[in-house]
Amino acid sequence: MTRNPTLLGLLLAVSVPISAQRNVEVGVSQGITNYYGDLGNEEGAVQWGSTRPGMAITVRDFLNNKKRYVTRAITTEARFSWNRVGYNEADPVGGMSGIDLRNYRRGLNFRTDLYGLSTHLVLNAYREPYKPLFKQRFFAFFYLGVGVYYGRPKADLFNGAQDIANRYHYWEDGTIRNAPRDTPEDQAQIIQQDGTYETDLYSWVTEGSSAAGEGTTLERTSPWHIGVPMGMGMRYMITRKISLGLEFSYISFFTDKLDDVSDRYATWNEIDQTYPGDPSKQELARYISDPTGWGTIGTIDPKTSPRGNPQLPDGISYFSLEVSYKFKRKPGRRSFVSL
Repeated sequence: MTRNPTLLGLLLAVSVPISAQRNVEVGVSQGITNYYGDLGNEEGAVQWGSTRPGMAITVRDFLNNKKRYVTRAITTEARFSWNRVGYNEADPVGGMSGIDLRNYRRGLNFRTDLYGLSTHLVLNAYREPYKPLFKQRFFAFFYLGVGVYYGRPKADLFNGAQDIANRYHYWEDGTIRNAPRDTPEDQAQIIQQDGTYETDLYSWVTEGSSAAGEGTTLERTSPWHIGVPMGMGMRYMITRKISLGLEFSYISFFTDKLDDVSDRYATWNEIDQTYPGDPSKQELARYISDPTGWGTIGTIDPKTSPRGNPQLPDGISYFSLEVSYKFKRKPGRRSFVSL
């Protein structure tokens, strides 16, 4: 994505504190992240099995306060965020497990540590602009922004090292075993996924393009993503400088590959052509694309080819509690950006 450095530079230019500001507020938040994408076993809008931790550092009040308001209705903030995003379609959910799960036969899983830098335009909803917020105590806020995010999804696909001999085998009875499904049951030991996300999914080609048809050149995905964060919340001023905030935010991405699931399964011919002359890599790539062996028959087929929905971009939500502190700064020269 050649435009990322330019956009990143723009974000930094907007976000860097300007010498004319009178206050800089720094907030540290911690909360929970939920993922919205192509993986999931729950029927509702929220995939509760995707709940993971998240953290953020937010710096506020970059605009020049030329009218010397004690508080301002519109301001800006910059945020550095970390969100752990993930889902495992083999994990029990809502009292169901194994073959009862909606997508157990697909059996996909991923985990991404998503790092982001974003800038937001914020509307502070309060009644009296000349009355200090520490006297008003409560006020609401809303924001909309743009951000650049980096993340490489990884999957737990091997019981130990990345070797086809260590692959997981998904059985009809809902168990995961160390031997193929046609092995006598008394010779196949039940195992658990080891929780180590050793497989970098962006290093492999797992999907083809349903629009282009078979024979598509398979390409690896860029780990850089553009997102639009939006949010709202309440903040309570404990003192003149310290506040507590409760916030709900949602980031809508322009990509559907945050989880490395978007389109159709890569056909076996496509995989073989991507890794020519290397049978071991071809076998690994087939397994990484279709861990259970139930997902595809290796050719384009209306019933078995779909792996995801490319028409629905991915997103995440972040519900958090923040503690912030306001630092005083001396007025300086006038800013180019002011309200």
